[in-house]
Amino acid sequence: MIAEIPFWQRKHLDEMTPAEWESLCDGCGKCCLAKLEDEDTGEVYYTDLVCRYMDTDNCRCTVYPQRLEKVPACTVLTPDTLADYHWLPFTCAYRTLSENRPLADWHPLRSGDPQTVHEAGISVRHRVVSEAGVPEEDWEEHIIHWIL
Repeated sequence: MIAEIPFWQRKHLDEMTPAEWESLCDGCGKCCLAKLEDEDTGEVYYTDLVCRYMDTDNCRCTVYPQRLEKVPACTVLTPDTLADYHWLPFTCAYRTLSENRPLADWHPLRSGDPQTVHEAGISVRHRVVSEAGVPEEDWEEHIIHWIL
């Protein structure tokens, strides 16, 4: 019997079903980090501050279906908007596939286990704090350099 080629290897991003698209998210939580942009250079800096609605144990949004109502500036990735998110980390499956690179072995679609993203040290689990209660003027103190 010939094994079926996984959908992410045989389809372009814009050909995926909504369920396939959503399953590309590895649950790393990096897109939910607060980011600062240098107005002069356009360079984006990640902070260790995470959206107040993220469950920091499983790195998933606690209000995902209502996230845009709660956080209008929340990241919404679609095949059409992907190019707008130049700051996506190198490890992000959406960026990976858009750059024609293979998914990493730790990606849940490859491993079959949603914990491998955490076990591989890719996720933000146990490395972040909630943005709630941190004044925006203090965010520069939270810039990090461990995001790839």
